[in-house]
Amino acid sequence: MGEIRKLLTQYRGLRREIYVLCFGRVVTNLGSMVWPMLTLILSRKLGMNASTIALFMAASGVVMLPANLLGGRLADRCNKKRLIILFDTISVICYVACAAVPMSLASVGLMLVAAVFQNMEWPSYNALIAELSTTKQRESAFSLSYLCANLGLVLSPTIAGLLFENYLWLTFLISGLSIACSTVLIFFLIRDLTPSVDDSEAATYQESRTGLSLMNILRENRTVVLFVIAAALYSAAYSQYNYLMPLSMSTVHGERGAVLFGTVSSLNCIVVVLFTPLLTRLFSKLHEPARYLIGLLFIIAGYGVFLILLGFIPAYYMAILLFTWGEIVVTTSEGPYLSTRIPASHRGRINAFSSLLSGFSYAALNLGVGWLYDHFEPVFAWIPVMGCLLLAAAMGIVLIRTDRVRYPKLYAKSDADVSSEDCVTTKREGT
Repeated sequence: MGEIRKLLTQYRGLRREIYVLCFGRVVTNLGSMVWPMLTLILSRKLGMNASTIALFMAASGVVMLPANLLGGRLADRCNKKRLIILFDTISVICYVACAAVPMSLASVGLMLVAAVFQNMEWPSYNALIAELSTTKQRESAFSLSYLCANLGLVLSPTIAGLLFENYLWLTFLISGLSIACSTVLIFFLIRDLTPSVDDSEAATYQESRTGLSLMNILRENRTVVLFVIAAALYSAAYSQYNYLMPLSMSTVHGERGAVLFGTVSSLNCIVVVLFTPLLTRLFSKLHEPARYLIGLLFIIAGYGVFLILLGFIPAYYMAILLFTWGEIVVTTSEGPYLSTRIPASHRGRINAFSSLLSGFSYAALNLGVGWLYDHFEPVFAWIPVMGCLLLAAAMGIVLIRTDRVRYPKLYAKSDADVSSEDCVTTKREGT
C-alpha cells in the first residue's frame, strides 16, 4: 500500500480545474464504444473491403485537417471552456441521431461530423491542461489526463464487441449520453481559468509572443518541427491498432475477431490504468526525447510479437502489453514536450499543427496499407507501418542530442545534479 500511495502522490497538488477536466474524460470515455469498432462497422455491417475502408479513413483524415487548424486557432483566441461545451453539444446530437436511425452511410456521416467536433476540442483541452499547470507539474498533469481517459475505456471496447452484432444502436446512444454528462460537469465545475504563475527559468521558453505567426515560431524552433514529424509518423503507425490489427484478427478468426479485438482493447485500457503512474514515476528523471524513444521501441516490440505469432491468441495479449507500455511512455511525453518549448500564446495552434501532420501521415499510410492488404498477403501491409516506427525512432535518436542544445535551460537542473555527483565521486576518490 505504501508503494501505491507513493505512485499516486505524484498527482497531488494540481489545480481543481485539472481534476475536473480529467474526470470529464473518464465519463466521456465510459461510452466510447463506437470508434474502436469503426473498421468492423465498415467491413461487416456495410460490406466494404480493406481498400474502400482505407479510402474512407483517408478522406475522413482530410476532412479533419482544416477542422484541427480551426480548433487550434480558436483555442488561442477564444474561451476554451465555451469551445469545449459547444463542440461536445454538437457531438452529442450526432451520436443520438445515429442511435435513432438504421445503420447506413448516413450514420457514418453523422459519426464523422461528431468526430470532427471532438477533434476540434482537443487543442482547447490540451492548452487548458498546460495553462493550469506549472512546468514542474506538467508531466503529472498530462499523465493524469491520459490515465483518466483510459480509465473510462477499460470496459467500453469489450461491451461494444458484445453489442456489435445485434445492438449496435445502443453503443451510439451510450456514447452520446456519456459526452453529455461530461459536458454538464465542465459547465458547472470549471470556473477559474486563470493561467498558473510559473516563474522558473525553464518557463522563459513559454512566454507569450502574440505578435508572431505560428510559422515564425516554428522557424525559431526547428527541433520542435522534428519532434512533430516524428510524432506524426508514430501516430500514423499507432492508428493501425484500430485498423490493421482488427482486420488481421477478422481475417484469421472470422466472427470471433470482433470479440477478440474488444478484449484486447479492454486489456490495453487496463494496462494503461495500472501502469501509467508506475511508468510516469519510473521515467520521470529522463527528458521527453529519451522517454519518447523508449516508448517507440516498446511499440515496435508489441507489433513485432503480434505479427510473428499472428493466429496464436495468447500472443495478442502479450503484444498489447508491450504496445501499451510504449503508448503510455510516448503519450505522457508528447504534451509536456510541446507545452514547455512553445510560447503559451501558440499552444492551441501547435497542437493543431501536430494533428494536421498526423492527419496527412495517417491518410497516406492507410491508403498504402489498404492497397497492400487487398492485393498481397496481409503481413505485407505491416511493412510500411514498421517502417514509419523505425524512422520515428531514428528521429528520436537525433532529438536526444539536438533538444539539449536548443533548450539548455530545461536541462540545467539535471546537468547540475550530474556535476554535483561528479564532485562527490572526485572527493571520495581523493580521500
